[in-house]
Amino acid sequence: MNNSKKLKLATTSLAGCFGCHMSFLDMDERLEALLEHVSFDRSPLTDKKTIGSCDIGLIEGGVCNAENAEVLRQFRANCRILVAVGACAINGGVPAMRNQYSLQECLEEVYLNGAGVVNPHIPDDIELPLLLDKVYPVGEIVKIDYYLPGCPPSADTFYHFFEALIQGRTPELSRETLHYD
Repeated sequence: MNNSKKLKLATTSLAGCFGCHMSFLDMDERLEALLEHVSFDRSPLTDKKTIGSCDIGLIEGGVCNAENAEVLRQFRANCRILVAVGACAINGGVPAMRNQYSLQECLEEVYLNGAGVVNPHIPDDIELPLLLDKVYPVGEIVKIDYYLPGCPPSADTFYHFFEALIQGRTPELSRETLHYD
């Protein structure tokens, strides 16, 4: 990788398991080489809660509540390139399994009728984010520039993707880097 200007990168996890972030970290020693060309804005690594102007935004997870939708829109507004990372961001993944039921059915099963429920009531605290009717893939909410498929995408997939961007090339992922573990 070689380029003099550092790219500013932001990451977030919406409705997902954080596995894509863990796979990103699995680049191991290649992270050191990446950090010569990339600086972090909002990310779990920086613990920043707001996003500034960025070159690249990585979105992990689908959109299941109003807060997820707002974060996603902030990323789209502030990132020149927005990337849907992993199955949950791309198609809703495991969280979207709830889409076969109504939101009311899901809430009743978990909070009223679920095994081990002691004090049955559906939470209504105003501090809780408003749940959406279903889990949405991020591309149904905002325009996405690139998709990194996988559950999660491999560390090699992340590395090759960033390598291309840093070199000013359009990322093209080989079939070998696209697999599901």
